[in-house]
Amino acid sequence: MASVELDAQLGQQIIEDAKRYVLYSWSVQDAISPIAVAGGEGRYFWDYEGKRYLDFASQLVNLSLGHEHPRIVAAIEKQARQLCTIGAPMASESRSRLGRLLAEVTPGDLTMSFFTNGGAEANENAIKLARWYTGRHKIIARYRSYHGATAGAITLTGDPRRWPAEPGLPGVVRMLDPYTYRCPAGHPDPCPVCSGGPHLEELLQYEGPDNVAAVILETVVGPNGVIVPPDGYLQSIREVCDRYGVLLICDEVIAGFGRTGKWFACENWDVVPDILVVAKGINSGYVPLAAMIFREKIADWVRDKYFASGLTYSGHPLACASAVASIQTFQDEGIVEHAAAIGPEFERRLRGLQERHPSIGDVRGLGCLWGLELVKSRETREPLVPFNPTGKELAPVARMAKAALDDGLYLMTRWNMVMVCPPLNITIEELDEGISILDEALAVADEFVA
Repeated sequence: MASVELDAQLGQQIIEDAKRYVLYSWSVQDAISPIAVAGGEGRYFWDYEGKRYLDFASQLVNLSLGHEHPRIVAAIEKQARQLCTIGAPMASESRSRLGRLLAEVTPGDLTMSFFTNGGAEANENAIKLARWYTGRHKIIARYRSYHGATAGAITLTGDPRRWPAEPGLPGVVRMLDPYTYRCPAGHPDPCPVCSGGPHLEELLQYEGPDNVAAVILETVVGPNGVIVPPDGYLQSIREVCDRYGVLLICDEVIAGFGRTGKWFACENWDVVPDILVVAKGINSGYVPLAAMIFREKIADWVRDKYFASGLTYSGHPLACASAVASIQTFQDEGIVEHAAAIGPEFERRLRGLQERHPSIGDVRGLGCLWGLELVKSRETREPLVPFNPTGKELAPVARMAKAALDDGLYLMTRWNMVMVCPPLNITIEELDEGISILDEALAVADEFVA
């Protein structure tokens, strides 16, 4: 970089080219205003003018080890010098090692992995495998779980992002979420929705259990609400699935690999799914990679079957090498243990914000995955912005996020939710820095409280 002025000019050119030549995800193209990122290290990244941002979103909740972790970068460099790519029918050291490592760190008898380039593809293949294995065609998915943007995965997704893609994959049936703050059943005691099993069993009655191949859900919902299921919920879903021969697919693209303070979120409730879908934290997103990992009974069944699916870049050597290094780093640096230990510190500080800011209706989360639900009134629980808002309706949250960004804090927001999900190796000092900036920014949201 020749000078600050030259860097600023380069950054502006990057932004102009991006707006003209790049189609951005989930955005009105004329409204995008990206940051031209020049570099990053640890929990921070910076733009071409040298402004530094604390990454409280882990980019897309995938940068679990932070920016430019030296062990992952070194693993990618080493693999690139040895073997950049091979065809899917071949075997490579990094792919085979990763398969073994995943069998070791995942719970129960999750044994065999199929590698894809992203979570959506892994979910697509999980559905294919569930249908082949059971001989059934229906899939039960939840309204607030997000499973990806490919044709099948977007149908599984419950939120309004699926609307433009409809009609989609046939055979998908919806169930309600254990959203205790806004329980659709009114949260009676006991609650059929929030306890899981009764609601699922009723749906199976209507759909015919012999027609249902699988239930798919985000173990802990991500940006659609950071919904942590009540204790007993996942166990109840597991019991009903077992009773009727229905497979349980846990999508832990966001919640896996230490994000909730356990290696995998399902371990918070001692449940082993039949298929576990992982991505993002598997290698901090350094190279595109995801996997569906399935139990021994399915692995035994599929061994003498023709697997009618495949990807050119399935188990790409560079991606697998980065994941092997990432898992080893998790083990050597105690990343999962750190996420578990720092979780109560998150909760204490976020509940302190709730005491000071009337715009915070609820605080939810585990480990390093937290959400603030913003409201106009705590009494009525009216959201600060409406469901599926557009344009000016987004102003209260957009202005708050912009205030934080101006002060050097990068946040992820969706509707009336603020995500707090930094890299898992964040320090207490960095956590306090981010909370301090968030504290000031929330004053903007408070202006809209009734």
